[in-house]
Amino acid sequence: MAKKTQNQIPEPTKIDDKKQRLEAVKIAMQQIEKEYGKGSIMRLGESKKISKSEVIPTGSIALDLALGIGGLPKGRIVEVYGPEASGKTSLCLHVIAEAQKRGLTAAFIDAEHALDPIRAGIIGVNLDELIISQPDTGEQALEIVETLVRSGGVDVVVVDSVAALVPRAEIEGEMGDAVMGMQARLMSQAMRKLTGATQKSNTLLIFTNQIRMKIGVMFGNPETTTGGQALKFYSSIRIDFRRIANITQKEVVIGSRHRAKVVKNKLAPPFRIAEFDIMNDEGISKASGIIDVATEFEVLEKSGAFYKYNGQTLAQGKEALKVILKEKPELLKEIEDKVWEAVKTGKEVPVEVGEQSDSEE
Repeated sequence: MAKKTQNQIPEPTKIDDKKQRLEAVKIAMQQIEKEYGKGSIMRLGESKKISKSEVIPTGSIALDLALGIGGLPKGRIVEVYGPEASGKTSLCLHVIAEAQKRGLTAAFIDAEHALDPIRAGIIGVNLDELIISQPDTGEQALEIVETLVRSGGVDVVVVDSVAALVPRAEIEGEMGDAVMGMQARLMSQAMRKLTGATQKSNTLLIFTNQIRMKIGVMFGNPETTTGGQALKFYSSIRIDFRRIANITQKEVVIGSRHRAKVVKNKLAPPFRIAEFDIMNDEGISKASGIIDVATEFEVLEKSGAFYKYNGQTLAQGKEALKVILKEKPELLKEIEDKVWEAVKTGKEVPVEVGEQSDSEE
């Protein structure tokens, strides 16, 4: 009776000589490159792909500092979650506007079918250049995202929101049909496909998400996000974003104060908190944010209600200073540059960035 033939698997070898070990590693890497293609394996220092992440500012200097890298990183997945009307979409539109200012291409997947082009224009988004899609189902939305990411030509993709990515089976089914776990499975499969493609194409992929309450939770945080656990694991950055107070002028609401907590960060220390204003007539108030941060970093000197810069009094009161800085953009830029210069020279970024508010809605 003939003996059964088996695939010959090379036996592991032990090499004690350091020079021979290095040669063995070199041969192994050559074999891997031959099998899977050039760039499939490399030494970290030799790689041009694996370098310091390119970032896109968020529009808020406080949040850029809290993130630790100056903005949101390209080639990564980011989740922004929070209650309804907390400003998640506005924050994403600011990221798109900042990307467009740098000549980058952005796409907005409006799964909620609720994007306001007028508001987007006020924030600074170039509507003529923005790619938009309003998909009918979750599967269609995520396939569109994958196509855009794999194209290599889109720098920022925003999906608004995960909660609105309704599986096709639920759309086609009857009201009351059980669809337990279907959205979580959809997101889990999408994350597995998108993570590698996002890194290879160097695309910033942002998902907004809504909050739900866990049933029967007596102790601990009862809040959770929709779409299962996959997005939490695959996200490099997660931001808990909330509106904490209204800004009024003569009893009329003209804006709101927002708090962003970086609850997960794979590129810098997490758990930093940023506070800043979002105004109805301009979006994130750049001047207000720079005033708060520059005062914390002692670039601006505050004495009572007066603000001084380089020993010269600029204005009495924050609102008066905002008006002056809006009229003198070169001065605003100079103060902002000094803040970043202080960070680069080793100035420690506080855990809470931006003037902290005690009120919370």
